Amino acid sequence: MNFLMKIKQLHDGVFGLAEKLTEGWLLGLFARFVFFAVLYFYFLNSFGTKVGEGFAGFFQIQDGAYYQIAPKAMDAVSGDVGALPFFPWKIIVPLGTYMELILPALVVLGLFTRVAAVGMIGFVIVQTLTDIYGHMADAQTIGALFDRFPDSLISDQRLLWSVPLVYLALKGGGAISLDAILSRLAPKPQWA
Repeated sequence: MNFLMKIKQLHDGVFGLAEKLTEGWLLGLFARFVFFAVLYFYFLNSFGTKVGEGFAGFFQIQDGAYYQIAPKAMDAVSGDVGALPFFPWKIIVPLGTYMELILPALVVLGLFTRVAAVGMIGFVIVQTLTDIYGHMADAQTIGALFDRFPDSLISDQRLLWSVPLVYLALKGGGAISLDAILSRLAPKPQWA
């Protein structure tokens, strides 16, 4: 029994020290790094497919954006963007397009991290529903949870995408983030 107690003490000592040394800064930074390394350029590229080229193009939502975000609505108007109703499509498509640029940048910078992470979670949910019901993704692309295949483009990948986002939504960007810097610089209220 003494040997097992020593093993437990060693375990508790090593991991207790690791926890103390990384508390408050590592996991938020790591979650943002994972998001940056795996998803930031994916969303940046996707944004780029929805707007025109150059500075002026940045402000021009292309017809392809409507096909990507609202395929069934586009089919209903035979591909004529002008025939789409203003509400909801001419609000949703530009908003979704620019959020695909803004929210990932906020997550990576650690600015308004919790709100941006919640926004990204919602974005991924809407993207998933659009892929399944709007673009009619096939069963192999959708995949299934709890099967032996970890490589489906929708169920497996998007669940893994949510892990750093859920952490950031619950815990924030950590001590190494713009949120933390702004918090340290902000004057404290008189009543605090």
